[in-house]
Amino acid sequence: MTLSFFDQFMSPTFLGIPLIALALTLPWLLFPAPATRWLNNRLLTLQGWFINRFTHQLLMPLNLGGHKWAGILTSLMLFLISLNMLGLLPYTFTPTTQLSMNMGFAMPLWLATVLIGMRNQPTITLGHLLPEGTPTLLIPVLIIIETISVLIRPLALGVRLTANLTAGHLLIQLIATAAFV
Repeated sequence: MTLSFFDQFMSPTFLGIPLIALALTLPWLLFPAPATRWLNNRLLTLQGWFINRFTHQLLMPLNLGGHKWAGILTSLMLFLISLNMLGLLPYTFTPTTQLSMNMGFAMPLWLATVLIGMRNQPTITLGHLLPEGTPTLLIPVLIIIETISVLIRPLALGVRLTANLTAGHLLIQLIATAAFV
């Protein structure tokens, strides 16, 4: 049986069912739902303390207006940390090495930041499309180039993230194969 080094990045299936669905739901099963009781068990107390400290550290550099994003940012970070920790278990794979997963996170978050920026501060957002002190003849060309760079940014960042994760795992695989031989 000959395997390619890149076979480790294929989405595994079991009985024709892609296991990425199981990998995406597993982190949510690890976090128990909080109870309505006043006294909780040790696991829920530890979970609440960790999430409070994590949210505090995440929002410390933001101003008060950015604190309304606490829920989505904290849940996204905890979800990604859980998925990446899942990839450390033997005979599993990291779902964030899949381009579709990275683009699924990148596109909506990028679109939300662009639309919120256009809604709340349209002049500042559009001002980023034209550098200060640009000659008059270059203004239309630079606006087109900057618009294309803004539109292509999530694709470029998603591909870079996937390539970096793939390169890291491939390097580990190559070193492990060389050490085994």
